[in-house]
Amino acid sequence: MPIPAAEPITDPNPEPGTAARGFSSPEMGAIAHLYRGEVYRSTIWRTRLDNTTNWAVVTTGLALSISFSSAEASPLPLILVGLLVVVFLLLEARRYRYFNVWRARCRLMETDIFSPMLRGEGVTLDGRWNRMLSDDYLQPKFHIPYVLAVGRRLRKNYGYILAVQAVSYYGKLAIHPEPIDSLDALFARAAVGPIPGLWVVLAGLAFHSAWIGLAVGTWRMELHRRSRTALIAIA
Repeated sequence: MPIPAAEPITDPNPEPGTAARGFSSPEMGAIAHLYRGEVYRSTIWRTRLDNTTNWAVVTTGLALSISFSSAEASPLPLILVGLLVVVFLLLEARRYRYFNVWRARCRLMETDIFSPMLRGEGVTLDGRWNRMLSDDYLQPKFHIPYVLAVGRRLRKNYGYILAVQAVSYYGKLAIHPEPIDSLDALFARAAVGPIPGLWVVLAGLAFHSAWIGLAVGTWRMELHRRSRTALIAIA
């Protein structure tokens, strides 16, 4: 799975610094150790992201195995696993916000310290990128809202898991214990205890429509944020 893009550290009101100067050798050594520490942090949090995704995949696979183990098996595990996947999604979105902090810092050092050094231009304190990084250490904050983190993880991973869950659930209703021949039969199989099957099916459609709408809506919000950041940078 590719590493997701980090939300950039942006300074909406940049102030020019004092006279530009380069880093001394001890300072560059400290910067190198700082970069290694941030890479380690981002790697740890990336591993935690993979863990929650693995939990969602494993539990979904387990629910599929139980529901399709026989024609008489109940489709209820496929409903419950959808709710469990949402819990994992919310946990992973929170972890992603932490990962994005460390990843953004690493990316800033890569683009404004190591990249100029590789081009032979040296590194200077221009009062912009170093001020942004310093402020981020003095007043650390998340660089992406929680709802955007949820939407990003939906588009990257969880949308596929929830799609498999939806197709499996309605497929189970359609073929077991025998192929359906009417909507009444579908609703009869979808009933959960005292809850009518019609309400269960409609709730499922509303649930999946909601996460699709969230994924699309947050994607549009991200496009707007990126365009606004680009305009600020140009200004």
